[in-house]
Amino acid sequence: MPILGIGLHVLVALFFAVHAIRSRQQMYWLLILFSFPLLGSVVYFFGVYLPNSRLEHGARKAVASAAKALDPTRELRAARDAFEFTPTAQNQMRLAAALLEAGEAKEAASMYEACLQGAFAGDLEIRLGAARALLASGDAEQAVTHLDYVRRTDRNYRPEQTSVLLAQAYAAAGRNAEARAEFESAVERFGSFEARAEFAIWAAGAGEIQLAHKLQNELQATMDRWNKHTHTMNLPLIRRLESAFSRIPRASS
Repeated sequence: MPILGIGLHVLVALFFAVHAIRSRQQMYWLLILFSFPLLGSVVYFFGVYLPNSRLEHGARKAVASAAKALDPTRELRAARDAFEFTPTAQNQMRLAAALLEAGEAKEAASMYEACLQGAFAGDLEIRLGAARALLASGDAEQAVTHLDYVRRTDRNYRPEQTSVLLAQAYAAAGRNAEARAEFESAVERFGSFEARAEFAIWAAGAGEIQLAHKLQNELQATMDRWNKHTHTMNLPLIRRLESAFSRIPRASS
């Protein structure tokens, strides 16, 4: 049993070491994991792996959704107050994000553009936020410019989100061939429900009926395996899918 225990510790450390390499963590994590397999694995799990996992993301999303339902404008009010009291760059970024979340896309875009002046001109998180706000406010070409900058600067920075947003920006700008190619790339690279769903929504809107129904069948097969919680977490995207498919002919039997 002790030998098995030691073996399990090493296997867990190896698992996290592979994760550290693939997610481009600092190399000192390898030293920690192999020098102290048990303790190092525990620290890595809570310090790196869990915060970036789907479980943690889902928990944060659920808490945020509940808070928003109880008081939809709370974060926007708090962000405005913080920026008015202390107009730092960090508070400006917070206000921009809160404005976008509240549906104030034009004001959010202006705020993000202001954030990009000076020392934060190269901040990729701000560029991504600016692209989202610009896309939501109807300035698709400028959104493409920001997303191109993100990709040129670091192809590994939020690659799925960047790819899906870029495809949506191409579509909004009327560049449908580029939109389709980018959606296909996102689905091939990441294979997530979100990427496939956004591709399906685009296909339905672009009149790609056969492709839309093919993606619809794939998405339905995934949703059939979901539990109630997963379905609830994805409800806004599911409603967008249903709306998109309600506007096209049904698939022939």
